[in-house]
Amino acid sequence: MIRPAAIASLLSLPLLLGAAAPADPISPERLSADVKVLASDDFGGRAPGTPGEVKTIDWLIAQFKAAGLQPGGRAGSWTQDVPLIRTQLGTGTVSANGVALVQGRDVYLSTVRPVTRAQVAAAPMVFVGYGVSAPERGWDDFKGVDLKGKVAVFLVNDPDFDAVAGEPVAGKFGNRRMTYYGRWTYKFEEAARRGAIAALIVHDTPGAGYGWNTVTAPAGENYDVAKPPAPRVMLQGWLEGAAATRMFTAAGLDLAQQRVAARRADFRPVPLAGAGFAADLPVTFTRATSRNVLAKLPGTTRADEVVMYGAHWDAYGEGAPDAQGRRIRPGANDDALGTAGVLAIARAAAKAPRTPRTQVFALWTGEERGLLGSETYAADPIYPAAKTVANLTLDILQTAGPARDVMLVGDGQNALEDMLATAATAQGRTVTPEALPERGLFYRADHFSVARRGVPTLLLMAISGAPDLVTGGRTAGQAWLDGYMRCYHQACDAWSADWDLRGAAADVDLLRSIGATLANGTMWPEWRDTSEFKAIRAKTAAERR
Repeated sequence: MIRPAAIASLLSLPLLLGAAAPADPISPERLSADVKVLASDDFGGRAPGTPGEVKTIDWLIAQFKAAGLQPGGRAGSWTQDVPLIRTQLGTGTVSANGVALVQGRDVYLSTVRPVTRAQVAAAPMVFVGYGVSAPERGWDDFKGVDLKGKVAVFLVNDPDFDAVAGEPVAGKFGNRRMTYYGRWTYKFEEAARRGAIAALIVHDTPGAGYGWNTVTAPAGENYDVAKPPAPRVMLQGWLEGAAATRMFTAAGLDLAQQRVAARRADFRPVPLAGAGFAADLPVTFTRATSRNVLAKLPGTTRADEVVMYGAHWDAYGEGAPDAQGRRIRPGANDDALGTAGVLAIARAAAKAPRTPRTQVFALWTGEERGLLGSETYAADPIYPAAKTVANLTLDILQTAGPARDVMLVGDGQNALEDMLATAATAQGRTVTPEALPERGLFYRADHFSVARRGVPTLLLMAISGAPDLVTGGRTAGQAWLDGYMRCYHQACDAWSADWDLRGAAADVDLLRSIGATLANGTMWPEWRDTSEFKAIRAKTAAERR
């Protein structure tokens, strides 16, 4: 464990080693220029497996080369292959209990199976509450129900998300802080493990953390790794809230009452009486090999120990035209800005004297499709997790100017948070724990792929709460956040000359400072005793002695 009292001296370690007489500041102008390129129409929204990917990969490698870094992949390669399946649903029919559902309005579906038609024939529907199987918390929503060939219908988030004071479930899953059980990925995986043919999650904006427009943004497109480690349902997706209410009513059930019932440990799955769920949708699927980009600065004396920085280069490509007729979803902030931040750290590190530990700069593919690039890496790591000191990830930064604070996602996880606090203090700033833990952001970015393998991680993600802006305070910060969320995964997440990236540059510099300290030192940040990842890391403790 790194003690806070020791961290202040550790942060000055690069100076003591002569490693970084003060580093050049991260340039807001250079961040903006890099984003302007990556988010331009020429890159087509940077979707994996498209011509936009080819341009993106070539440009990123050129930036690393120009900065003086070395290839970070295997056998002198700049990349790691990520074999993918890309699917696209066409127009067909969907119904529940004989009532037609309109794709994109009442229901949003996709598939990750390599099939030419996604068909479900009058499959029985079963409401499984929150769909949580958590023996360690004394919770099982399934009670042994047979889901084979059926459609599992879930509520989003955790069983205590809507709990009121006095309910036994209150606090059992961290109150408003989402656990992994609350994530849609877990629910789809659990449905498949239990043999369901399809899985549907009832959408509500507070529980999901985003609106219906974000749900429908992929426009029927989906991706998966070419060889998934576990079964997949034929169809997965979301029910729009009002449509779900009507569907439950048609089955003789009150959805509001079922929400309350699902907050009890004795909840049992409820069949939705009627003709069942049916779908017949054409599928176009292609196979493609996408790529992670990896660069490194080899360490001098402890080269097998690795400090890793990460962001994802991919965005959503092209979709249906928006109200202004724009089809390209350029992902300027999500996550071209984070990618630009990793490039900025790499350039700064390359100018400094070499560190004892190796520094690796990873730019992932497939994050928007379920962390596919980082998960592929974590399942087959080039740098073993046991010897990876930390992963420092950038995914969405604020564009509204200097802030008095920095937002911390996943408060209470590991000792990197202490280092963040000390680095922020050196900038005259404070750390604010995420204000919206119900969004489950800790489980929604690429760092999670290595965190679940035990690597201590730190994520900076500005949508975890309203920043306390120097100009306008938290009121102005909330206005920025509200405005950005309207563009989240939409065509309007575009580069703007009006951005003020001084605050973003300061956040990038925080990770640069923490990374430099770790790369120049010998400490191994540890998980807190309350973290679910501590036991995983402990299994490899002998390898770090």
